[in-house]
Amino acid sequence: MKLVTRFELAAKNENELHGLLRMVFNKLAKSEPHTLERLNALASLENIENELASRALCP
Repeated sequence: MKLVTRFELAAKNENELHGLLRMVFNKLAKSEPHTLERLNALASLENIENELASRALCP
């Protein structure tokens, strides 16, 4: 899986972010331990959650 960056996420709306969050979570669940795919999924998940959290703070 490719790493999803905060820069890419900034252009998406909240519905797209939630859909992407679900997709990345599912990929994480299917990934093998100690692989690049798993590391990218974890980092992407964190980036998506941070983007959603930053939008919740700003009206």
